[in-house]
Amino acid sequence: MQASRIKLLPDHVANQIAAGEVVQRPASVVKELMENALDAQADEIKLIVKDGGKALIQVIDNGIGMNEIDARMSFERHATSKIADAKDLFQINTKGFRGEALASIAAVAHVELKTKQENSELGTYIRIEGSKVVSQEPIATQKGTSISVKNLFFNIPARRKFLKSIQVEMRHVNEEFLRLALAHPDIAFKLIHNGNIVYQLPKSNLLQRINNVFGAKIKEKLAPVSEETDYIKISGFIGKPEFAKRKRGEQYFFVNKRFIKSPYLHHALNSAYEGLIKDKSYPSYFVYFEIDPKHVDINIHPTKTEIKFDDEPTVYSILKVAAKHSLGQFNLSPSMDFDAKPELEVPYEYTKKTPVSPKINVNPDFNPFEEDMFAQKNKFSSKYYEKQLDKWEALHHDTIEMASQLDGNDTAVSNDNIQTELHSQLNAFLAPAFQFQNKFLVTYKGDKLLIIHQNRAHQLVLFNEMMQQLQQGATHSQQLMFPVELQLQPDEINLLKQQDDYLKKIGYDVNFSENTILINAVPLQQKSAETIAVFQEIIRNLSLDIPVDENAVLELFAQIIAEKLAVKSGQKLQQEEVDKLINDLFSLKSQMFSPKGKRIFVNLDTQEIDNKLM
Repeated sequence: MQASRIKLLPDHVANQIAAGEVVQRPASVVKELMENALDAQADEIKLIVKDGGKALIQVIDNGIGMNEIDARMSFERHATSKIADAKDLFQINTKGFRGEALASIAAVAHVELKTKQENSELGTYIRIEGSKVVSQEPIATQKGTSISVKNLFFNIPARRKFLKSIQVEMRHVNEEFLRLALAHPDIAFKLIHNGNIVYQLPKSNLLQRINNVFGAKIKEKLAPVSEETDYIKISGFIGKPEFAKRKRGEQYFFVNKRFIKSPYLHHALNSAYEGLIKDKSYPSYFVYFEIDPKHVDINIHPTKTEIKFDDEPTVYSILKVAAKHSLGQFNLSPSMDFDAKPELEVPYEYTKKTPVSPKINVNPDFNPFEEDMFAQKNKFSSKYYEKQLDKWEALHHDTIEMASQLDGNDTAVSNDNIQTELHSQLNAFLAPAFQFQNKFLVTYKGDKLLIIHQNRAHQLVLFNEMMQQLQQGATHSQQLMFPVELQLQPDEINLLKQQDDYLKKIGYDVNFSENTILINAVPLQQKSAETIAVFQEIIRNLSLDIPVDENAVLELFAQIIAEKLAVKSGQKLQQEEVDKLINDLFSLKSQMFSPKGKRIFVNLDTQEIDNKLM
């Protein structure tokens, strides 16, 4: 009988093998230790690194800490406070849950742990080297936990030899740090490398956190994205197409505040940019998914950066639609204009520049009925007449030149001829429009059959009217006979207070108290009955941190008001209303998408119709 060849590995060897799955480089240690700090309910986390993490990785937090028994048990394999049985694997809301991190780290490094709970007089100090507990004793320390990892892979020289340079390893540490900092903007983070502060991020909202990490100018390059369904909620920001890069840069997906890598979702987002960015260009994105944990499996990879949804096609579709809506809403998608003449387009972004009126010198003594006036007064000789004629010709030339130079930065001039030609062009439909199913307007121009969504078309018309008025400083309010009272939470009232100046600009007059607001006046276009719905929608959007500057806030308000005031699908329109809506729509510079980025109309040419009838 031959000797048995299969043997149980010694514990220290098994621990080193297990460590190889969890601890691949210093950045892996950073991820595990910081996730433990987050799970400990810390709101301030400091990361100290030396030599890219090869010499030291220390994480200090102000979390709940551990007692003496928990501190010792935390270094045992498969010891965790976050799951009790297999069912808990499908309702995971924490970062670390396998009970492998500290055991794996302690197997390949020198580890020191200091921890104390809030109500304890003394904390616990533990020192471990290569899975062996060297010492454990009480210690005076601050509330929370401080854990230091020194000399990574000291007992596995082959693994240590394959670590990259300090610069490369530090780049990976930075990336892990930022992934967690971007996932938790409500927590303060600090990163120190070789004694130098790399990042010091105070508690903030999402947009402020992105600004603090990547610089204030990045907000100009981003557009908010938001979509909410019964299955999943999506929020965050995506990059504007013109700022797409040749290399992958700021691209972050988070599911339930956990960073993930997903080529599948990346493809969904990129497909929304089809036709907007060049080949081999990559947009930035910071996209956050909120979903019931039972719909997600995060236990398919040791680093937990790869997950699986139970309905991936649905997530793909929702993300793509949300991105397209965002690009359309902020006028980033290309628009289709039928036979538009650029010289007839008059954008609504009027400046406050005062138009210069032509000055004409008039002779008060001139009397066309006075006989021989030229001869008697000798004021209008032939030379004088020629000189005046030259002035009139010069004035005419200047007027024509001024009209030809109209652009978005100098458009405070009214030109009746341009408007007349514009409306004659827009009214050149070959057939009267008609309403179909009280939802669509149907007409045709040339060889194109147009089917227009009446609600979305009216939204865009109202939105542009309000933005035009805002740009001209010509908004008007209507005083309500019976002010509208709305009860809100204190944080909601604070949100509105911060935007009070913008509310006034768009036409609202609001009084604030501790738990209620009193709305005394609303924009002229708005009905009193819509006031509560408008404010509820404003609060919902403000809570998403979408507005980034004055223009964005005012656009948001105008979009919400337009949505509430627009004619509804199913509403019967008179023929005059149909004609006016179509004319108003196609007098705009861009007509393809509603303020929320939804398509307004489709067109079919003769060839397409023939093809469908073949």
